[in-house]
Amino acid sequence: MHSTHRIFQRQPLILLLSALLISGFFATTLSSYYVSKKAILDAIIAQELPLTSSNIYSEIQKDLVQPVLLSSTMAHDTFVRDWVLDGERDSASMARYLREIKGRYGAFSSFFVSDRTARYYTGEGVLKQVAPGEARDAWYYRVREMQEPYEINVDPDLANRDALTIFVNYRVFDFDGAFLGATGVGLTVDAVRRLIADYQQRFQRTIYFVDAEGKTVLFGNTSTRAETDLRATEGLRDLVDRILREKSGSYRFSADGRDYLLNVNYIPELKWYLFVEKGVDEALAEIRTTLYINLAVCLGITILVLFLTHIALRRYQRRIEKMAATDKLTGLLNRQAFGVLIDKAFADYRRDPRPISILMIDVDNFKTINDQHGHVVGDQILKQVAARFLDGLRASDIAVRWGGEEFLFVLKGCDLEHAQRIAEHVRREIEHTPFKAGKGTISVTISIGISQYDGVEPYEATLNRADIGLYAAKNGGRNRVCVGSLA
Repeated sequence: MHSTHRIFQRQPLILLLSALLISGFFATTLSSYYVSKKAILDAIIAQELPLTSSNIYSEIQKDLVQPVLLSSTMAHDTFVRDWVLDGERDSASMARYLREIKGRYGAFSSFFVSDRTARYYTGEGVLKQVAPGEARDAWYYRVREMQEPYEINVDPDLANRDALTIFVNYRVFDFDGAFLGATGVGLTVDAVRRLIADYQQRFQRTIYFVDAEGKTVLFGNTSTRAETDLRATEGLRDLVDRILREKSGSYRFSADGRDYLLNVNYIPELKWYLFVEKGVDEALAEIRTTLYINLAVCLGITILVLFLTHIALRRYQRRIEKMAATDKLTGLLNRQAFGVLIDKAFADYRRDPRPISILMIDVDNFKTINDQHGHVVGDQILKQVAARFLDGLRASDIAVRWGGEEFLFVLKGCDLEHAQRIAEHVRREIEHTPFKAGKGTISVTISIGISQYDGVEPYEATLNRADIGLYAAKNGGRNRVCVGSLA
């Protein structure tokens, strides 16, 4: 009972927050759960489905609109226009250009048809001569006469064993606006259908594309939709003209005894409509499942966070109670506080690997100072030396009284070269400062060993190398700076 009472007294805020979080969470979740189906569906139509559609639209822009932008770049490329105007003398350079486009951007095919020579160029060279009476070349003469800068059509690709391909055909003009030909890239229909199937899998929606005539032109490999005229599709036949007129919006329809939610976005680059469809039953089931999952997850997280917060506060409180973090004589941190701070410094390094250097400092001949002037004066010297150290440190640096007349600095964001300059500056400052000793003054010097954390070793190894540097400085005559090394 006594222990429980202590926890309650020590942490009333945690208990209050716990009660507020749990009660507020339950009240909000349960009230939301019992909202009417109509309100839920309205929320889906107004928010969830358009947001999902926007996410899918973003994916499509990345995966499908890129060929349009790429074809536009090709059509306005000065190389293409200059090459044609120069007489198309080197067909190998055009083939190399088309291969580069195909390879760099992952297109299934790339092409250029010259209006001057009627040659059809691919990455393999001249494929054929286009002719007005050839049915396979009708697309080119259609593009030649159209007013739009480009079109998207689906045709067999002669250069790739008649694979059904989505072509972006872009008109090319010279610098004076004269028609030079058509260029562009192609994607296989199967590849695009796999993309759509991937969208459907990730977003759990039925996705398909509809052209300006209201006909389904593209759909996923696993879609329930097929190439059909929506005017002949149950449920959509009464909506299709409105959808094509409005170009974007959310709709509801019924087909085969089921209700559906639909969001439509017009994609001007493709000149198609993106249809994102979801069954009402699935929508309600998903929301119910989401609510239950949110209830379980949030409740679990709330309990876990409160428990961990309580444990952490209790542990740190006990540590703080046991630890005198500051050395009483010098005002610097003691070794126990150093243990906590060095762990944090190295954890910060793992998140943001900025260099860490360590300075191990010893007051030279301190025993002689104690013997000649007494321990009181020795303590005064240590306090003054520590004060000088603090004057030259940054707020992010860690200064520790390591023991006796030894001190330790942890310099964050400081490499070995920079640490050497700092150490040398500190050494000179101490050397040229007269320190009060009773009624007079005495000169004090220090020896410093330096090491830099290598990114993988435990900090004890870094300290050890700094200690080796310190011993080298002392053995080398004192009043100097040495870099510690295990070699």
